[in-house]
Parts: sequence; C-alpha cells; structure tokens
Amino acid sequence: MFAVIKTGGKQYKVAKNDVIRVERLTGEAGDVVELGEILMVGEGDSVTVGAPTVSGAAVAATVLEQIRDDKVIVFKKKRRQNYRRKNGHRQHLTVLRVTDILTDGRKPEAVQAAAEPEKPARKTAARKKKTEE
Repeated sequence: MFAVIKTGGKQYKVAKNDVIRVERLTGEAGDVVELGEILMVGEGDSVTVGAPTVSGAAVAATVLEQIRDDKVIVFKKKRRQNYRRKNGHRQHLTVLRVTDILTDGRKPEAVQAAAEPEKPARKTAARKKKTEE
C-alpha cells in the first residue's frame, strides 16, 4: 500500500516503514505525527485519487529526529559594478518513519491516546496536612 502526501509545499510518495525528510514539523523524537493531506492512496491495481484530497485517509509517522540540511550558498554578482553578496542557508528538517497508512477515517493508536488528556492526581492529602498544623 502506498500514499502520496503533501507537506511543506512538496509531495512525497510513501509506503509503510519509509524514512523521509520533510520540512520542519513540530514534535520531538519519538512523537507520533498524523499527516492528513493525502492526495492519493493505492494498493495493487486499485488507486483512489482525491479531489483535491482523499477524505478519511491519513498517514501516521514517528518523528526520528530534528535536523538541519546542508548549507546552500547564495551568491549574487553583477559584473563590472563591484556588487557581490554571499549568503548561506540551512533548512530545518524533520526525519519521519511512516508507521501506518490509514483509510476509512481511522486514527493511529498513539494519536488517540495523546488526544485524551490525563486527569491530574488529586492533592487533597497535602492540603489537609497544611490545614491541620
């Protein structure tokens, strides 16, 4: 099974367990990210093309690391004008491992667990001790 996703203004064809480098996404190493802009999903001969996206489809990926790409040198020059400008740029990237391609509106398990907030532990015992003293 494969999917074509769009993130950071670029399109990527991904399958399960693929490692891709995309423009920076929020999250730390080990976090699960859900990519929801799916342009096409296919398995064997059956292909579903979205208009513009496939409804109910998502790709779950795990953040492996946050890195910076190699430096790109930008050099501008106008001949005979003594005009020269040199700049460098390093793009921030996120390395992802695709864990699952989901269809029919399913959600990844790790994202569902993170969406449900945990109840904070009660601190009534500490308050009672302070009031008794």
